[in-house]
Amino acid sequence: MHLQQLGTIEATLKSNSVDAFRNDGEHHYSIKEIKPESQMPALFDKEILISLSDTDHDVTQIQNSFLSIVLTANVQFDNKFDRYEESYKDGTVLFIGLKSANQVIREYTIYHRGRTIDGTLQNDSTTEQFIYNTVKQRSEKNNRKHIHLLYENIHKYDTSACGTYVTIREIEEAIKDQASVPYTMPIRFRLSIPLDNILIFSGFTDYPNSLFGDLKIKFKINPNAFVFAQVNPIISMAKYYTMNKTDLMASGPDKLKNIDLLFRNWSLGYQYTKQFTQMGCTADLITKISIEQITDSGLKNLMCSITPVTLSIKNYVETEVTANMSGYKATNDCLQRVRDFCANRPFVVPSQRVEAWSFSTSATTTGIRTSQNIPLSHVTDLCLLFPKDARATACYENPCYHNMQVTTCGRNFPDMPMNTLDQQFFQMQLNASNLDLLFEATDEFEDALTTPRNTASKRLNPHTDLTSFMITLQCERNSNGALTFDGLDTNNQNVSVELRGGPIYQGETDCYYNVDLMGKRPPPPILCTIHDTFWLFGPANGGTCVYDVNNTFDEVISQIEG
Repeated sequence: MHLQQLGTIEATLKSNSVDAFRNDGEHHYSIKEIKPESQMPALFDKEILISLSDTDHDVTQIQNSFLSIVLTANVQFDNKFDRYEESYKDGTVLFIGLKSANQVIREYTIYHRGRTIDGTLQNDSTTEQFIYNTVKQRSEKNNRKHIHLLYENIHKYDTSACGTYVTIREIEEAIKDQASVPYTMPIRFRLSIPLDNILIFSGFTDYPNSLFGDLKIKFKINPNAFVFAQVNPIISMAKYYTMNKTDLMASGPDKLKNIDLLFRNWSLGYQYTKQFTQMGCTADLITKISIEQITDSGLKNLMCSITPVTLSIKNYVETEVTANMSGYKATNDCLQRVRDFCANRPFVVPSQRVEAWSFSTSATTTGIRTSQNIPLSHVTDLCLLFPKDARATACYENPCYHNMQVTTCGRNFPDMPMNTLDQQFFQMQLNASNLDLLFEATDEFEDALTTPRNTASKRLNPHTDLTSFMITLQCERNSNGALTFDGLDTNNQNVSVELRGGPIYQGETDCYYNVDLMGKRPPPPILCTIHDTFWLFGPANGGTCVYDVNNTFDEVISQIEG
């Protein structure tokens, strides 16, 4: 995804129109809370329609606005977690949430002045947002608490979490009277989604809604986008002890001794899954921490059980949805200047779009050779995802392949076959994501690109999160100010896109073909195409809007420059 191109258009707009926006001096900047037009609360799988502008604002600051969503989901467990020593129930914690809040949107459509905007329907927003967020720089993900999360923070029981922490005691209290599997627990989530974190709005800044008309978004929730993970029990127990020290000391010495036993006797042999797991899938979690008395004199030993556990979401209810829209009034002179400027040329906002296609066949013991016939329209990048489960929407791992290459339009991408673990591949991925100079990649993205999962003789368990893997194949140069599109375009005619490659280590240790030790096989890989698109706005007849998917970058920019 080429952010440099967006900056070029934005600079052009800023010099011509955005600088002209002036507060009228009488109406202060304000944030308006807008309620949805849909009936609330909204039950499972219902659409939500909500406006993204307020009549009190002449100019809406999309870049400072966000959606707030509160939903209650019925989370299902196939284990009761009922074999815990009383002393450990409050300090042992699971996390359930989202890698990024915007991944909760499954599909969306944008409306302008009450009319559907052609081309804005996105049926796989979760995949689109996964690609968009995976390559975000480390500082943004680390600093925007409750919007993004990093596994290293979750494992350390940090408050920087896009989701909810649940203690074993809370799970036990919720499901103790339930007799049959799966056991159900209601969990409440509060999410904040900045509008410019949704890819279609990523290029927006100040939007003069009083001139161009109001925008609305209609969307559905994706309950399968949630992930879960075990929090490091040593860290969560230490924080529990620190925050509740006064009460623990007042309760007598036994509980403190038991907690101390956990710290002294925790073993590296207690190996739970140390990465995110997609909801609906299975992970090794701590299902028992108990104390065994060894001698009559009181010598005790710590007992811990690690068991495969499946978590899923049965259904959910959206109890609250609001659009928190920032904006201000503008002077009449300012609005007139913008109206005059846009009388003969459009107000252009850059955007991008991701389309996802499953390949036709899955990997075999010798590798993969598969293809898909699709139209290519202004494609700047090809992305490859390798799910290990059909339910995967935000967890993709490195297949550990070599000799991997994509062929389309008579060209190979890249020119040389790839090894998905070597330093050449790593640098190519940083370059393609603009993370090679000023911007630092997240540890989990770098780890997914560089951490081997097998050798010739054995499989290797993850020691940290490795589920943020994708391959980006750059189809055009980083712009560096150049305004020429040189990506892939077949004028909407179908063309074959072929993927081929083979495992670095074949046989039982092939960690992609052998998803687990029980004979599970992966679904086909996913091909994603990234397209340049543009919003074209005008002030005529109360406001006009076109979402342009047909013109190239230089064709659109020429309309601005006249």
